[in-house]
Amino acid sequence: MHKTSSGWVPALAIITGIGLLLFWIGFFTIDLAPENPPPGYFEYEHSFPLPDIVLAVALIAAGVLMLRGKLPGVQIAHVCAGALIFLGLLDFSFNFQNGIYALSTADLLLNGFINLWCVVFGIILAVKCRAFN
Repeated sequence: MHKTSSGWVPALAIITGIGLLLFWIGFFTIDLAPENPPPGYFEYEHSFPLPDIVLAVALIAAGVLMLRGKLPGVQIAHVCAGALIFLGLLDFSFNFQNGIYALSTADLLLNGFINLWCVVFGIILAVKCRAFN
């Protein structure tokens, strides 16, 4: 059994994957979009469901495999780490350049948390997965 079979890293990978799926369910059902989005907002956002769903499934699979002590879980999680960092920085860049954070406190908190979580957890995941190899 691989030494990643327990701990908070696999659990947070699964939770993050579920969180990504819940975000898109919320986006399309309860309208998580800003009240007055900037031009291009929906075109930008609508390009993300497919890659985010693939990332979510990969995070869940990585977490489950790591909990089972399987090395491929660590390898998948390492790839997911880069995707999370890229996603968080891309969203931060778009949100900052288009004033999304300044639209409302709710937009600042929701988007800021999601962007920060993706970058920070992505870095943690990369470091922890490197340590597991």
